[in-house]
Amino acid sequence: MTDEKFLDQKMDRREFLKKSGIGGAGLALGLSGASAFFANQDRSSKKALDGDEDISFFGKHQAGITTPMQKACYLVVLDLHTTDKKEVIQLFKDWTDYSSKLVEGELVKKDGSNALLPPMDTGETVGLNPYRLSLTFGVSADFLKKLGLESKRPKLFRDLPPFPKEQLQDKYTGGDIVIQACADDEQVAFHAVRNLIRKGRNKITMKWSKSGFAAIGDRKETPRNLFGFKDGTANVTKEKEFDKVVWADSKDWMKGGSYMALRLVQMHLETWDRTSLQEQENTFGRYKESGAPFGKKDEFDEVDLSKLPVDSHVRLAKEVNLPILRRSYSYSDGIDERTGQFDAGLIFIAYQKDPDRFVKIQTNLGAVDKMNEYITHIGSGLFACFAGVEKGGYLGQALFE
Repeated sequence: MTDEKFLDQKMDRREFLKKSGIGGAGLALGLSGASAFFANQDRSSKKALDGDEDISFFGKHQAGITTPMQKACYLVVLDLHTTDKKEVIQLFKDWTDYSSKLVEGELVKKDGSNALLPPMDTGETVGLNPYRLSLTFGVSADFLKKLGLESKRPKLFRDLPPFPKEQLQDKYTGGDIVIQACADDEQVAFHAVRNLIRKGRNKITMKWSKSGFAAIGDRKETPRNLFGFKDGTANVTKEKEFDKVVWADSKDWMKGGSYMALRLVQMHLETWDRTSLQEQENTFGRYKESGAPFGKKDEFDEVDLSKLPVDSHVRLAKEVNLPILRRSYSYSDGIDERTGQFDAGLIFIAYQKDPDRFVKIQTNLGAVDKMNEYITHIGSGLFACFAGVEKGGYLGQALFE
């Protein structure tokens, strides 16, 4: 049989993997009870293969926001180099087509018969399942301005103000479009972004990107950051809470979407590693091993602000009493050539229905937060992440209509 006939007759990759038994019954996982609360997730399958849960690209909300966190994230911020709205709409239509296939573990497009042309898909995930891939897209206020859509800018969509102690670098600040690819396999996440960028090369350029990781074992466990502390304990987890905290309810194109506050945080690991355990715990206001707030035993016990140091990170954040949804990933990029130290930190991602929630928290942390001795905010961006895509529609359709 020729290769061409084989390609025509072959089943899609997901069906091949399932029918061939790759992964085996021994790797089957039961979905946690909490998973039923999350959007865009197939609730019918209780014993999905490891990494092969169905996370649809289509739905009321975009996946990758309230979806249970995956182990890896590849995040890229892009700049437009076209102001032609028709070209951008076509790009978003192409991305919708590609994304719907990528999250299913399919090739973005099958090759034609001419082997002298480059392959349509870069191919580095052939033989892999989708590993719970989710793709999340957002645009900045500058994106709206460049395309003459500023009149559609929601009142809530304001630029982030300057914050104390930040040392923002131009290369990590601003941008027009963000793509967040999360998966339980690093190569799957990278492959998705690579093929989306490839499709839009004549309309966009990459401004910056980071590959992140999260220490996720049991999905009920809160992952730890590079300081060794649990990160995201206070997150909301239920559908009713998502409606109150995450999903925009404005009567415009953002209804059902969410605002992403993005910060790139450099962590000074060597300084932290020379700090006593007691001082580390005082910095957070939590016990390192259990994650419990001071004076309590369990990670999820109610915080008693009176028992926390006045300059502790948890106390200053909790005082504001405005919950957000954290979805942060650690990163490590080798060695900082200027200092000879680790170039490592946190890709801080927070979703909220109103960006002012993040602004008030960050403002209250201000210059007082003891954490500032060990971190530096070097990147920043605010993006409006669209509502979900209906089948037959495309990304951002409500904005462009």
